[in-house]
Amino acid sequence: MAWIIWLAAAIILGIAEMASLTFVLLMLAGGAAGAALAAALGAPLPIQGLVFVVVSTLALVGVRPYARRLRDNRAGPGVEFGARALEGATAVVLERVDRHHGLIKIEGQEWSARSYDGDQILEPGEDVNIVEIRGATAMVWRQS
Repeated sequence: MAWIIWLAAAIILGIAEMASLTFVLLMLAGGAAGAALAAALGAPLPIQGLVFVVVSTLALVGVRPYARRLRDNRAGPGVEFGARALEGATAVVLERVDRHHGLIKIEGQEWSARSYDGDQILEPGEDVNIVEIRGATAMVWRQS
């Protein structure tokens, strides 16, 4: 039964990695997968934990730097990932945007939005620039 828990942890960590793109959670997912294998082979819980720690540490120290270099070399210098990559992009207002609420569409995805300076009121259909991403909210400015 313990191997199922470790495997679930590996899957959850792998999915969470897609949001962070830092390769940390992916390395921990590898450690959890190693612990799942140890559990499936009948290792006791302390050994499973040790396998998790050792595999995760080796992956963080040995694999992660290589993976990051590979990603950065393919993307090119200065390329942003995740939500930061949206800053500077153009979006369309779906629901009125003001200092307290709003909804925009960025590259086919709906995002909550707020007026960057708090004074602009942006109506549906207007094009806006994404100035900054704060959490899950896009701070926007009317496109000139």
